[in-house]
Amino acid sequence: MHICVLGQGYVGLPLALQAAEAGHIVTGYEPDQHRCESLAAGSSYIEDIDSIRLQDVLRSGAYTPSSDSKKLKGFDVAVITVPTPLTDRTPDLSCVREAGRTLAAWLEPGATVVLESTTHPGTTRDVLVPLLEEGSGLVAGQDFHVGFSPERIDPGNAEWRLENTPKIVAGLTDACLERVKAFYDSVTEVTVPASGLEEAELAKVFENTYRHVNIALVNELSRMAHILGVDVWNTLDLAATKPFGFTKFLPGPGVGGHCLPIDPVYLSHHVKSQHGQTFRLIELAQDINESQPDYVVRRLQDSLSRRFRRSIHGARILALGAAYKPGTADARQSPAVQVIDRLRAMGADVTVIDPYLRDGGHQGVPFAAEGSNLSVADYDAVVVLTPHGEFDLDQLAAEAAYVLDTRGVMPAADHIERL
Repeated sequence: MHICVLGQGYVGLPLALQAAEAGHIVTGYEPDQHRCESLAAGSSYIEDIDSIRLQDVLRSGAYTPSSDSKKLKGFDVAVITVPTPLTDRTPDLSCVREAGRTLAAWLEPGATVVLESTTHPGTTRDVLVPLLEEGSGLVAGQDFHVGFSPERIDPGNAEWRLENTPKIVAGLTDACLERVKAFYDSVTEVTVPASGLEEAELAKVFENTYRHVNIALVNELSRMAHILGVDVWNTLDLAATKPFGFTKFLPGPGVGGHCLPIDPVYLSHHVKSQHGQTFRLIELAQDINESQPDYVVRRLQDSLSRRFRRSIHGARILALGAAYKPGTADARQSPAVQVIDRLRAMGADVTVIDPYLRDGGHQGVPFAAEGSNLSVADYDAVVVLTPHGEFDLDQLAAEAAYVLDTRGVMPAADHIERL
């Protein structure tokens, strides 16, 4: 089949390559000309996609990146994997709408359109379908097929990838579901049919709401444990020995990435704006997790004052990690960046080391900032924000005067304080 994947980011590019390797002819539609040129040259900007793999698929002729919408002509299946960000804390579906209008111009009878972008229940039926019908003159569910299949990409996760993560599939009609399922059966190992579009849309935002709420719970628990003088990390290890009724979540400097800080807002905003109801747990979790970077800065400020009678202003601080999670260069909505920005705003001299981010540190030299002769011992404090595997934590423990470990990856000691 001729498959078109709109958006060649961390969701769209893996899907496009997987479809090409499965035997389909794939157009990777990406309006960003710079991205298209990079892909055409065989250079991947998505860390989960090796450039060699990209080059192999390009050579096979099964995959073509393009910013020309004319290349969408004659598609059998088009998958929308565009961003759904927040603008002024309000869900922004402008990219989904633009993708719908673009596809409508090339939509032919018998074709299938699938939305993968995370959004609130009702988006596929109430937003995408009208755009496709208006622009094409065709009727959804009668002349063409429409479906929803939420992305479950976890950047940097080598165990659970696109092909082996169960894929929820939904359709506007039974015939639509059959077409959507047939496509995903060709590129993934397990498909899970949903009873309807809205159930699949709600399942996606609830998956991340579940994580968001539980992370907020342990973040607040860590604050209370600190007041009580209790080791929260040991407490969580003990609770996790229960073989039923408990799932272990860990505290940290906050939540980041595209999903957790954003997806629950889509649900709570939709419920409030359309039905006048407040999703109280989501809003409370949002407040807790958004305030966590400030809590990290306060803890560091208190420790510097108590231990060295120093203030944040003028202190030399080494920040380890700027990405939102270990093993990735993804810094979207990163709480580590928020902590660093707050420290600098308070007058701290902050050196950031992140081997995955070009402007964050120097690859292969974990504790030596590029252009700097400072060693770990020269810093007033080290704050572990994102514990990449490249960091030598034993060296850090041996040389640092004081460490604030926000991820619980180091054993507690006189000079090592865990969040």
